[in-house]
Amino acid sequence: MHIKTTKCNRFCLVASVTSLDVFHRHEAKTNFESLFRSFDPEVQFHYFRSFRRVRISFSDALAAAEARLRLHKTDFNGKEMRLYFAQVVPRLEPPKPEKQFLISPPASPPVGWEQSNDATPVINYDLLCAISKLGPGEKYELHTATPTTPSVVVHVYDSDHDEKSRPPRPKIIQTRPRHDNLRCLVRRDSEMV
Repeated sequence: MHIKTTKCNRFCLVASVTSLDVFHRHEAKTNFESLFRSFDPEVQFHYFRSFRRVRISFSDALAAAEARLRLHKTDFNGKEMRLYFAQVVPRLEPPKPEKQFLISPPASPPVGWEQSNDATPVINYDLLCAISKLGPGEKYELHTATPTTPSVVVHVYDSDHDEKSRPPRPKIIQTRPRHDNLRCLVRRDSEMV
């Protein structure tokens, strides 16, 4: 069986009050506070009406313990009152920085880093000359085939030949609307109304 242990604030009690008179009527509030002032005259009260709880802060831990022993499960205004020591809520801390990864690049380059020069482009002037001499529909072999590699051949695109092989596109002729059809549509709309 697992027992959950929590740290308690020895100076603070939480009263579970089922009687709503403590939150609404001044007389009930003063009667409630007088019960705890008999143990500690410097006691402070914090009312949480929506939770039906009252936080009672004592200046002495022994006074808080004695109030809990004597007043827990006692009758107040015809209802049972329960008292608990307030739990200490641990503060959340940010995670340890052992595995923090940078999302963006660093603001400055690392020590010893030098920018590399871009390589000059390689221009094959023989290839450019041969392509410029080609006419539409001709081909030029760049690499001859070997037993282990295929040949590389450049074919020049002929746009005139491509247009001649396609059938001509049909033209869309704009027609005028007939007035008889419009009158018929107007009559149908007026009949529907």
